[in-house]
Amino acid sequence: MRKFPKIIDLIILIIINIFLFNYTWYISLIISLSLFLGYYAFRSYDLETMNSLNESIIRIFAGFLLGSVILLFFYPIFLENNINRNTFINNLFISLLILPLLHKLEYQLFEKHAKPKRYLVIGRENEIGQVLNELGEKTLNKLQFIDYINPSPVKLDELVSEGYHAILVTDPKLEEIVKDKLEEYKEMGIEIEYLPNLVEKHLKRIPLEVVKKFKEYYSIIFEQEQYSPAKRLIDIIGSIIALIIFSPFMILTSVLIYIEDRKPIVFNQKRVGLNERPFNMVKFRSMKNIKTDGPKFADDEKDRILKVGRLIRPIRIDETLQFINILKGDMSLVGPRPEQIPFVKEFNRNIPFYYARHKVKPGLTGWAQIMFKYASSQEDTKIKLSYDLYYVKNRNTLFDLRIILQTLEAVFWKRGAK
Repeated sequence: MRKFPKIIDLIILIIINIFLFNYTWYISLIISLSLFLGYYAFRSYDLETMNSLNESIIRIFAGFLLGSVILLFFYPIFLENNINRNTFINNLFISLLILPLLHKLEYQLFEKHAKPKRYLVIGRENEIGQVLNELGEKTLNKLQFIDYINPSPVKLDELVSEGYHAILVTDPKLEEIVKDKLEEYKEMGIEIEYLPNLVEKHLKRIPLEVVKKFKEYYSIIFEQEQYSPAKRLIDIIGSIIALIIFSPFMILTSVLIYIEDRKPIVFNQKRVGLNERPFNMVKFRSMKNIKTDGPKFADDEKDRILKVGRLIRPIRIDETLQFINILKGDMSLVGPRPEQIPFVKEFNRNIPFYYARHKVKPGLTGWAQIMFKYASSQEDTKIKLSYDLYYVKNRNTLFDLRIILQTLEAVFWKRGAK
């Protein structure tokens, strides 16, 4: 379901620009890809968005604005004599007229006609049921987890004959009891699936309940270190460009902070970086310069926020100095947000696998930042960690570019972390 609306939208945009607006195929491809990236960045293809015409219209309009900015980058190279004002007006009209209705139809067709998949679960409901319930909700109940068993070979034979589409292994220890039987079922054509694959595919995070159940599997994965020259190159180029673009706003911010609360303009704080090495993170000071009792979550210090801070924090201008940290190599454009040292010590003691988020460089933005709210408690931190673990396991250049695009949506919708 998730791939088809994207492909269909892209094909429709290309066809319309070729046959209705008479652009050549390569100009149509540039226009369509640019606009598609905008729609994608603003989550127009999330199921929740597709089900709501109002939400679709708002996000497609916002995505069109971003797509138009992307398109303008190509203007001096390919498009100077090929597009004009009508290009934008026509594509905006077509996008707002067709795409929200198309997405609503696709959602209804999926909801009505997609066949549910029934699972027999090898595991205990009280240990993993909450995660499977979330999977069911996320897939509009198209994944159904019917029976949970603490298996014996005899019991497994009885239940398999009742018409399940697949067997889901949620506990490797229980799997060992019926390993031979599972091999027989594979040969008979019965699908055997494992919980990590299912949650990563549909939830785009790795809940701690799953990590603890498959501890050996994830321990090996999170110990693997991957240095990417491409990622470092993107960090250097991206931070230089960003510093140039944001420099007027940074100068203005410095002046406003000085007028309101004098020096210091810049806030320095030790944060935990790659392999838990501390580094000095910089940002514009957005709070009054008052001494506090130890580290606190940002939500606990709202009374200290400066007037200028209330302006720059929602749009993340206070974070722009961290492009300097990225240039130096302490941070990356994308990665888990760097945390304060006392918090890291506490979370390492109380939250399993918290150490794994430090196997990559911390980032200016990250998967957890665009997928979850700001963490103001240890329970929130556990959920946020599940997204960080997903990023650590699945990181690559395309994933980083996706996060960078969707960060614009998170800022626009005022979601994510501080």
